[in-house]
Amino acid sequence: MRKVYEILENDARLTPKQVATMTGLPEAKVKKIIAEAEKERIIVKYKTMINWEKAGDDRVWAMIEVKMQPQKDVGFDSLAQRIYRFPQVRTLYLVSGTYDLAVFVVGKTVQEVGLFVSQKLAPLEGVQGTVTHFLLKRYKEDGEILSAGGDDRRQPIS
Repeated sequence: MRKVYEILENDARLTPKQVATMTGLPEAKVKKIIAEAEKERIIVKYKTMINWEKAGDDRVWAMIEVKMQPQKDVGFDSLAQRIYRFPQVRTLYLVSGTYDLAVFVVGKTVQEVGLFVSQKLAPLEGVQGTVTHFLLKRYKEDGEILSAGGDDRRQPIS
């Protein structure tokens, strides 16, 4: 099963027949594995990754660190659920360290992201503080290189 998951994670466009060929499993078995994984939400989504910068659609990405007060009986989960429901939030992680949540958001402008933080995220009950980092350039995402460095113009070291 794990091999089927790994193959689909790398290229979700592959057919069950192609996956069967790659794994040596019967096609019917691959279809069953996929169907069960979808039902159990092991396979959560099939996704196409777009390099929006190359497509000419500039977007502003930011990572926001959120310090919060855990709530009795639910810890961080209740507030995290409120935050991930905002349409601007693309990814949300509970993390260790100085801050509790890493929130990745996207907007059309820096001002739009700033307004989201100041008017929607920071005022939430339980949020004790935020730090916003704007992403300046995406080099690699989900294992895919987005921006090749081109020619390396540094002098070789001998």
